[in-house]
Amino acid sequence: MKWTIPAVLLLLLVPFCLAADKKEEKPKPAQSIDELRQQIEKILKDTHTNGVSIAIVHKGGSEWVTGLGMADLLSNRPATADTLFRIGSTSKAFVSLSILLLADQGKLTLEDPVHKLAPDVWFENRWESTDPVRVVNLLEHTTGWDDLRLREYAKQAPDSMGVREGLDYDHHSRTSRWHPGTRMAYCNAGPAVAAYVVEKITGQPFEDFVQQNLFNPMGMKTATYFEPAPGTATTLYHPDGTTPFPYSHIIMRPAGAINASANDMAAYLQFYLNRGAVNGKQVVPSTDIDRMESPRSTWAAKEGLKAGYGLSNFWSVEDGFVYHGHDGGVDGGLAEMSYMPDYGVGYFFSINSESGEAFEKVGKAVRDYITHSLQKPVMPPVAQLPVEAADYAGWYEPDSPRTELSHFLGRLVRLSRVRFEDGKMISSALGRWHQVLIPVEGAQFRFAHKDAPPDPVTTLELLTPNAEGRFIQTDSQTTMRKIPAWFAIGEILVVGFVVLSIFSIVLYAPFWMIGGLMRSRRRPAERAMRWWPLIAVLSLVAFVAIFILCSPDLIERLGNFTVWSAALWVVSLLFGLASVVSFLVSLPGSNEGVRPGVRRFSRIVSTALLIAAAYLTYWGIIGIRTWA
Repeated sequence: MKWTIPAVLLLLLVPFCLAADKKEEKPKPAQSIDELRQQIEKILKDTHTNGVSIAIVHKGGSEWVTGLGMADLLSNRPATADTLFRIGSTSKAFVSLSILLLADQGKLTLEDPVHKLAPDVWFENRWESTDPVRVVNLLEHTTGWDDLRLREYAKQAPDSMGVREGLDYDHHSRTSRWHPGTRMAYCNAGPAVAAYVVEKITGQPFEDFVQQNLFNPMGMKTATYFEPAPGTATTLYHPDGTTPFPYSHIIMRPAGAINASANDMAAYLQFYLNRGAVNGKQVVPSTDIDRMESPRSTWAAKEGLKAGYGLSNFWSVEDGFVYHGHDGGVDGGLAEMSYMPDYGVGYFFSINSESGEAFEKVGKAVRDYITHSLQKPVMPPVAQLPVEAADYAGWYEPDSPRTELSHFLGRLVRLSRVRFEDGKMISSALGRWHQVLIPVEGAQFRFAHKDAPPDPVTTLELLTPNAEGRFIQTDSQTTMRKIPAWFAIGEILVVGFVVLSIFSIVLYAPFWMIGGLMRSRRRPAERAMRWWPLIAVLSLVAFVAIFILCSPDLIERLGNFTVWSAALWVVSLLFGLASVVSFLVSLPGSNEGVRPGVRRFSRIVSTALLIAAAYLTYWGIIGIRTWA
C-alpha cells in the first residue's frame, strides 16, 4: 500500500543518481529446505533484517511453514510460524473475494455503477453519464483516480474508525483523470470504496464479513485487520534493523491492514491452488478464482491481453515462470504472496523491515528453490510483425500515472522511443535501453530479456487507436501515449539546456565568490545577477535534500505539518521566486555597468531557471503542501 511514497522519492533521485549496475555473484538455487534456510538466514544477516515469515505450499499440503530470525529485539522473541506479520496490499484480495461472494448471491454485479450501490460516497467523474465508475473499476484500479494523498497515508486511524469514516477523511484524490475502464493506475481508495459497498449490502462491518465468510472457512485462524495483542505480532523496523516503527493504523484498512501468520498464509495459498476449495469444500466457486486472475476492464484486456492486474490479483513473470498473486508493504514491512496454478505450488513471505534488498533476495531465493526442478513453460511461436506496426514507431510518454505528485518527473524520465527492425520491436528509455520484444499474435508482444529467460506470455499490446490518440500497453500498470517526435526531442533539448545551465551556475559560483574577496575584482552591479541564480539552484538542491533526509520516515514527516514539510514548501516557493527575480535582473536596462559577458550568461541561465520554475508550477510542485 505504501509503495507510492518511495516511488516519488525514487523518481526525484533518478536523474542525479544513475549508476552502473553492480555485478553480484548469483547463488545457486537451493536444492533442499535446509539449504534454503541457510540462504535466507544469510540474507537476513547481510541486510540487517531481523525476521521473516515464510510459507511454501503445494496443492496437496504445506512443504515449509516457519518464521526465521527475531520478531522483537527488545523482548528477544523469535519469529515463528504463528507470529503475525503485516501483509500490506495483499489484503486487497479479500475485498475482491467479498464482492464476488455477493455477486454469486445475486446481490450485485461487477458492472454495477458505484453510485447505484453507494450514492453517499463522494467521487468525481465527468464521464459518469457515459462511462460510470463501476465496481470492477474499483478492484482492477481502472477508476482513473489518483492514489491517496500523503496526509491519508500519514493518518493514524484508531481501530474504532469505520470504513466510511476513513473515506470521508479526504476525498480529493477520488477524481477520474480519464475515462474509467481504459487505463490501470494503482489506487488504494478503490478497494476501500468496494469494502463500503459490502457494508451497505450486508449491513455489517466489512471486517466481520471477511472473518465469517473468508478467514474462518479458509482456516486463517489468527488473521486480523486490527492491532494484535501484545506478544503475538512482529515489531517492524527501519532498514538499520534496530529502530522500530510504531504500529501503523491504516486509514484505508481494507486496502492493506491485515496481520497474518505463516500458518494463515499457508492456508490462504492452498485456497488458491485448490481453486477456491478448502478440505474439499468450495468456499467460493472456482470461476471466481479464474475471474480474479483475469483482467477485463482496461483497453488492453478488452483487446485480448490476458496478462495484467485482475481483481486484486496480478500476473508477474520471473525467470521464465508466470506467477499470480499480490505484494504489499507498510512502514517497516514488505510482503509477497505468489503462486503458479499450473504447477500447483506457491509461496508467501513477509519481512519485518523496509529493506528492498532483503525483499528482493528472499523472493529470488524462494522462487529459485520452488522452480529448480520444474520445466519452464513452452515459448509461444514467433509471429510476423503486425501490418500496422510501422504506425506505432515513434516517441511515447507514460499516460497512466499512479500519482500526479510524481508525474512531472515520471513523464520525462520514462520518455521512450519505439522502433521496429528485423521482425522485432525495440523500445529504449532512460535506464531501459534497447529492450527487445518478440511479436506473438495480433498486436501482442513478449519481452526477450538480456540477462534472464524470455517471457513465456505476452505482456505488451499495440492498442487500437481511438479518439484520445495512439497507445501502447507496456505492462499491467503502464499505458504509453504516442507524442510527436518534435515534441519529444524538444523536451529532451529543453531538459538538457536546463540541467547544463544549473551545473554551470554551480561551477561558476566558486570563481566569482573567490574573486569577490579581492577588492579590485568586486563588481557590485553584478551581484544580483550572480546571487539570485545561485539562490535558485541552492533552493532546488535543498528541495531534493529534504526528500532524502525524510526518507527514513517519509510519510510521517511529509504527510503531516512538520518542520520538514514546511521547509519543503518554503524552498519550493524560494526556487520559484529566485528564478523570476534572476530573469528580471538579467533584462536589458537593469543594473547598468554590468559586463556584456556576465549579462549574457545571466540571461541564459535565468531563462533556464524560469522554464524550470514554470514547468514545476504547472505540475503543482512550486508551493507544494504535502500535508494538505
